[in-house]
Amino acid sequence: MSIAFDAVSAYDAAFSGKSAHWVDHVGRAEPFEVGQWSSAPDWVDRELFIDPCDAATIDVGCGPGRLVAEIAARHVLAMGIDVSTEAVRQTRVRGALALRRDVYSAIPGEGRWEYALLADGNLGIGGDPVRLLSRLRDVLTWDGRVIAEVAEHGAGFVRERRRLRVDGRLSAAFEWAVVGLDAIEAVAEAAGMRVISTQSVGGRHTAIMSRTAP
Repeated sequence: MSIAFDAVSAYDAAFSGKSAHWVDHVGRAEPFEVGQWSSAPDWVDRELFIDPCDAATIDVGCGPGRLVAEIAARHVLAMGIDVSTEAVRQTRVRGALALRRDVYSAIPGEGRWEYALLADGNLGIGGDPVRLLSRLRDVLTWDGRVIAEVAEHGAGFVRERRRLRVDGRLSAAFEWAVVGLDAIEAVAEAAGMRVISTQSVGGRHTAIMSRTAP
């Protein structure tokens, strides 16, 4: 199968509603859960990501915006960022603030965000969770928190190259990572952060992290 488009264009196509799957480096495929991310938040979303955010929140890789829109609806300052134009458009349609922005580019309000969300596996963005968490240390206030979704205990720490297959077209490869409950403490420590707590609800898992003491 020939590569038809770059990864960002693939995300745009997937978020527009086309059939999409992750494809790993050995060709294994799993659904790209656009339907879940485009629907209203469920009780697990609320307990793990929405309810804890009672102050300025940035949702990194916000997708269609189900989380950031719900947080904003509670009269909390919230903003989503995503590399996908279509994802940003849908987030704005939900009434939330969103920017087409890479997390490593300049972000409005750097150093003043109280919470950063990495939901739906977005701790894997770029294939280097240590670099990503280190970047979020600069985005957050001195006592800010990262709420990151992680995989189940035993998943370890895996780096891989993925593609998106959308309507039969395969994107260019991009770096991704998976971090399990058993590996998150070491990853956080390497990024200058510490795990305050973990939570498991409805088969999903999060780690809440803060800066380590200077």
